[in-house]
Amino acid sequence: MISDKRIAIKFFVVVLSCVFVTGDAEVRCIESEREALLSFKKGLINKYSILSSWRSDECCKWYGVECSNTTAHVIALDLRGANLRGKIGSSLLELHHLTHLDLSRNDFGGIPIPKFIGSMKQLQYLSLWGSHFSGSIPNHLVNLTNLRSLVLGENDFGGIPIPEFISSMKQLQHLSLWNSNFLGIVPPRLGNLTNLRTLHLSQNDFVTIPPQLWNLTNLCSLDLSFNSLSSISLSGFVLESLEILDLSYNQLNGSIPDMGTFSSLIELQLSVNNFAGSIPLSIGQLSKLQVLDLSSNSLEGLVSKSHFMKLHKLKKLDLSFNPLLNLDIAPDWSPPFQLSDISLIRCNVGPYFPKWIRTQRSFAYLDVRGANIRDEAPTWLWSTSSLLVSISLSGNQISGTIPNLSSTSILYMDVSYNQFSGPIPLLPAYASEILLSGNMFSGSISSICKTRHRDLQYLDLSNNQLTGEVPDCWEKMPILQSLNLANNSFSGEIPPSFGNLEELVALQMHGNDLFGELPYSMRLCQNLILIDLGGNMLTGEIPIWIDQLDGVKILNLRGNKLHGSIPTKICNITVYIDVLDLSLNNLSSIIPDCFNNFSALASKDPTGFYTSLFAPTDNINGSKHYGYSSFQWKGKESEYWDNLEFLKLIDFSSNRLTGNIPKSFSSMRGLRSLNLSRNSLTGYIIPDIGKMEMLDSLDLSHNQLSGNIPTSLARIYTLGFLDLSNNNLSGKIPTGTQLQSFNASAYAKNDGLCGNPLPKCPGESLRPSTTDPVENMDEKDGNILSFMQEVAISMVFGFIFGFWGVVGSFILKKSWRIAFFNMFDAAGDWLYVRVALFVSKWRRS
Repeated sequence: MISDKRIAIKFFVVVLSCVFVTGDAEVRCIESEREALLSFKKGLINKYSILSSWRSDECCKWYGVECSNTTAHVIALDLRGANLRGKIGSSLLELHHLTHLDLSRNDFGGIPIPKFIGSMKQLQYLSLWGSHFSGSIPNHLVNLTNLRSLVLGENDFGGIPIPEFISSMKQLQHLSLWNSNFLGIVPPRLGNLTNLRTLHLSQNDFVTIPPQLWNLTNLCSLDLSFNSLSSISLSGFVLESLEILDLSYNQLNGSIPDMGTFSSLIELQLSVNNFAGSIPLSIGQLSKLQVLDLSSNSLEGLVSKSHFMKLHKLKKLDLSFNPLLNLDIAPDWSPPFQLSDISLIRCNVGPYFPKWIRTQRSFAYLDVRGANIRDEAPTWLWSTSSLLVSISLSGNQISGTIPNLSSTSILYMDVSYNQFSGPIPLLPAYASEILLSGNMFSGSISSICKTRHRDLQYLDLSNNQLTGEVPDCWEKMPILQSLNLANNSFSGEIPPSFGNLEELVALQMHGNDLFGELPYSMRLCQNLILIDLGGNMLTGEIPIWIDQLDGVKILNLRGNKLHGSIPTKICNITVYIDVLDLSLNNLSSIIPDCFNNFSALASKDPTGFYTSLFAPTDNINGSKHYGYSSFQWKGKESEYWDNLEFLKLIDFSSNRLTGNIPKSFSSMRGLRSLNLSRNSLTGYIIPDIGKMEMLDSLDLSHNQLSGNIPTSLARIYTLGFLDLSNNNLSGKIPTGTQLQSFNASAYAKNDGLCGNPLPKCPGESLRPSTTDPVENMDEKDGNILSFMQEVAISMVFGFIFGFWGVVGSFILKKSWRIAFFNMFDAAGDWLYVRVALFVSKWRRS
């Protein structure tokens, strides 16, 4: 007799064999469905050959195709993100067992959603989001009685309300219509979709939330963010199943509603609205809450530990940009949570650094910018959390020193504009952005050479008290894009290793004591957009290799000791140039006449090139950091930060330039500031200067310019600053409201100039004209023409009345005619006798 043990083993072997046989069995494709898929493929443009596998006989192994393991019918077609174009063929109707259809993230060129999809009644899941459909949603979709999930977001349905028929699809559990150009009110009948668990309607233009929406007692996730909602009422409704509520980026006002009935909330997003008043204590009772974001509202009052009473699971806290919100928390408070993300920007957190942060052992993001902290940075701050990725402390009055950070996990660090002192610390090895500007750091920065910073993209050490030479180790930062060392006391030459910074976009070193020439290796920095080396002691000539940096938009070399001429090669970098400042140097010779190459300055619109390529707008904590420069504007020194893209300026002032003002200047229609003052320029102001119609500031003072002020200058209506003083200009200042609005000092020390606002010109009428000279000429010509017309008319009428007054009388009066002709005959006889006597006497003599 076989033992029970052996029987059990044999049974197990048999079962296992059956499993392996079943697993090895191939599911064969059904031929009619294979043909239907191939017919569907014919209508598509398969740009990246994603469907190259759609050739074999076995369609169940094709890309995106899933078949049933038991029936071999095609049950799912998932082609999301396949970069398909073209036409969606109706052959899909032959897939009678298809329950899952996903054509999202393709490009169907704005065609309407095919109506035949409404006949695929077996579908349970339909996703067409982000595939460039437009028009209206076909009513035929109401026939999809088995549909559980409908995802149509990120298309363009023409700015219409949500179709009413969707409210009849009562079997729906998931409805996503985000970013699809819907507007108006959310249909109240959506409250009939009692099986709905997720409803995503964000990024449309809805203005009202109907109260019927709160009847969706099974709803787990509601996203109405990025709309135009202005009010919300939650009183009387109990949504115990709701886990995610996102109403951010709307126009909601009033107080934050009582959230006590939302006991299952995991995420509460109410940021960027107009909520006012205090934070309700009921939020502190949401024991399941993990994300609380109330940032960018108008909240006020005290925030105490009562607001966090039961928030044991809270991971993210964001109360930022509520400047009237005061955190009133005792130093010894021990929070019930362990946060990973702490954001308290521009809240009243200070004056002391919040000690409760020390209890948070695993936070990755800390942002307390502008939080009114006036305290010394605690030593534990840099080591409390080993997971710290981003720390932002800028805009406070935090003092102290920063320890060695080379072994930390910090990727983003911004402690700018505080009162930190001491040497620059060893920086985090894997950081991508380090901002230490506006402090009191001192000493050398040679420590940055001790670590290879292979991921560093932005380094800002400006506005400190740093000294010594700029180290020559920049090959250790191979992907650096922005380097700002401005306004320190660096000395020595610019290091040649800058040539290794092939990704460098912005180089700012103004306001130091650098000397020597620009290194030849800098020609390798082909991505440079901003070069600011002003306010140093650089010598030599402007290098001829400057033309190789043909993407530069801002070039500032002002306030150095450069000599020689402005090279004609500089014309080759001017395709994108917006700012060219060579002022306060020792440049001589003539200005090259090549400004018609300045295509960016020929445009009246800002290009946005600087903002889009230089500004790192997507750093870890979402803040923005822009470079800045200092320029002469309207006779004053001005700093420019995030508005650099609007600055269009040429400044060659305070050099030794000679010759004429180039005629090609007139092609720069978008130029806003031109300063050629304090040179030795001669000749005339170019007659076409009026074509520079966007000029706001023009300074040609302290030169040797002669001739008249061009009348076209009076037609630059944007002009807000003008200085033509200390030249040899002559003639009358062109009349017009613009040029007469400036003070007389703008024209001073031009002995030949006269007219308002200077004294009147000799022979000028007592009533000076206030119109343009061209208009005066036209008016004078009009007066002369009018006078001549009157004379002509008088002559005509005089002739008519004189002629017909005499002739008409002779016609009507016979006696007048006889007397006239008798008188005429007598006169003739008298004349004949006198002539005959004269001739007789002449002959005798």
